[in-house]
Amino acid sequence: MTRTSPGHAGDHAPGDPRDGTGATPPGATGPGRAPRPGPVPPDGSAPPEAAPPGRAAPPEAAPPEAAPPPEAGRGRAPSGEAALPPEAPPVTPAPPPRPAPPGRAPMAPGRLPVLGHALRLSRGPIAFLESLRDVGPVVRVDLGGWPLHVLTEPALIHTVLVGEAHAYGRGRIFEKLRPLFGNGIATTDGAFHRKQRRLMQPAFQRTRVSRYAELMCREADAMAAGWTAGQEVRVDREMRRFALSAVAGMIFSGDVDQPAVREVHRSFPIILEGMLVRTVMPKAFDRLPIPLNRRFDAAAARLRAIIDEVVAAYGPEDRGRDDLISLLLASTDPETGETMSAEQVRDELITILFGGTETASTTLAWIFHELARHPEVEERVHAEVDAVVGDRPVTPADLPALTYTKRVFEESLRLHSPLLFTRRPLTPVTLGGVDIPAGAEIAYSPYALHRDPELFPDPTAFDTERWDGTDPHRAVPRLESFIPFGAGQHKCIGDAFAVAEILTAVASVARRWRLTPVPGHTVKEVPAGIPLPDALPMVVTARS
Repeated sequence: MTRTSPGHAGDHAPGDPRDGTGATPPGATGPGRAPRPGPVPPDGSAPPEAAPPGRAAPPEAAPPEAAPPPEAGRGRAPSGEAALPPEAPPVTPAPPPRPAPPGRAPMAPGRLPVLGHALRLSRGPIAFLESLRDVGPVVRVDLGGWPLHVLTEPALIHTVLVGEAHAYGRGRIFEKLRPLFGNGIATTDGAFHRKQRRLMQPAFQRTRVSRYAELMCREADAMAAGWTAGQEVRVDREMRRFALSAVAGMIFSGDVDQPAVREVHRSFPIILEGMLVRTVMPKAFDRLPIPLNRRFDAAAARLRAIIDEVVAAYGPEDRGRDDLISLLLASTDPETGETMSAEQVRDELITILFGGTETASTTLAWIFHELARHPEVEERVHAEVDAVVGDRPVTPADLPALTYTKRVFEESLRLHSPLLFTRRPLTPVTLGGVDIPAGAEIAYSPYALHRDPELFPDPTAFDTERWDGTDPHRAVPRLESFIPFGAGQHKCIGDAFAVAEILTAVASVARRWRLTPVPGHTVKEVPAGIPLPDALPMVVTARS
C-alpha cells in the first residue's frame, strides 16, 4: 500500500530474513557500493577522492551550477568541465562549495534565504530528490525553517527502518496526516502501534487475503467486461475505481454500493490533491483559508463522519459478519485482552481505505502504461495469462502461477515508487558520519533509491529480467535496496493484499483486451505520494 502513503505502516514478523540479522553499522555503505568520502577537514587539505563506478564525483569536484541538471533516473554526467566547441571562450570555474565541517551533513545545492530548498522541491521534487545521491550519503535540505537530513544510502535507510528502528519515531510527514488518519497504524509509534498491529494482523492472514481476492476477481472481471472495443477509457480513473471497490468490499462485506463507499469515491481525489502539499509545507499553512485547505478539510470531515455512522450501526448481530469492520470490532489483544474503541476502528478503516487504494491504483495505471510502451513484455503477459487462465474469469488460485506478470508488477513499482518518508530519532544518533540530534527530521526517498544506477543498472529502463533470478550473472536486487512497502516494524500490513489486487486486475484486463495509447497524448509524471500519471487515456482493443 502507500505513499506519504498511509499504507506503508507495517512489520515483518520477528525473525523474518527480510529484516536482516541485526543493526547495520551506522557508517556503513550499501551492498556493492564504494565507500563515500569522509568529512573534509576545515582547512580543506584532504585530497580529492575518485568517484565510485557509475557515480559522479563528490560535490567538491565541480559546483552544481557548472553541470547540467541530471536526466531523471540517471546519474550525473562525469565530473569536470563539459567539452566546448573550439570557438567558445574559456570558462573560469566557479569556486567549489564550502565543505561541511566534520560531523555535519553537506548542504544540498540551491538553498535560498528564508525559503531554503522549498522552491526547488516544489518546482521539481523528483529531480531534486534524485540529485541528492551525488551530494553524499546524508544531505541537509532546508524547507523554510524545517531542516531535513535526507539519507541516500540503502544501508543507512536499513539501519533506520530495521536495524535500529526502536530508536526512531514517525516524523513530521506522518504527524501532518493525523487530521485524516487519526491514531491509525500509519501515524502511530511505540507500544500503541505494536498493540494495534497485533489486533489487526489476523485480518491480513493468508486465508483472509484469499477470501478478499474472490471479491477482487469479481470486481476486476466486471470492470473489464464493461469496456467495448474501440472505447477510449481513462485508465488511471478506472484503476482507482476498481481499487476503491476492492478495498471497500473487504471492509463492508462486499457491499460496494452503500453511501460510505460512494463518499470514499467522492472524497479520495480531493484528499490526494491536498495531502502532499500539506505534508511538506509549514504547519501554519494548514490553517490558511485557501481553497485547497477548505476542500481537504471538508472531504476529511465527511469521510470520518460517515465511517463513524457505519461503525456505530454495527450491533451484536453484525459482529459475526465476514468483513473487516466485524474483525476489528471483535479483535482482542492476546497480550492485554484489550479491544478497539469505535473511534480507533474508524481510524484504522480510513488508513486501510487510503493505503489499499493509492498504491494499487497508481501502480496499475503505470503497469498498463509500461505494457503499451513495451509490446514484447505485453506479449509475454498475454501468453502467461492465456496459459494460466484461458477463457474463464481469473480466480485467486491463478495468482501464484502468474510469475512473469508479478515481475512486471515489481519493475513497475520500482520505477514508480513512493516519493518521500520521514523518521525522527528519539535520542542523538550518528548516521554516515553525520551527528543528528534527537528530534531532528530524517527523510528518505524510495523513488530515488530505486533509480540509483549503482543499485539498479540502467535504472530508467523497464527491465523485467532484474527479477528473474535464473541468470547467475545477474543478481536479483537486494531487499534492503527495494522498499516500496517499507521495511521493519512499520512495513505495510497489507502488502499481500495489494499484490493480489494488482495481479488480479492485470490478468483480468489482459485476458480480454490490449490497451493502446491515445495518439498525440504524452503522459507526464505528477508529484504525489506516489508520482501519478497526469492522465492516462487509452483505447481498448480486442485481442486477436
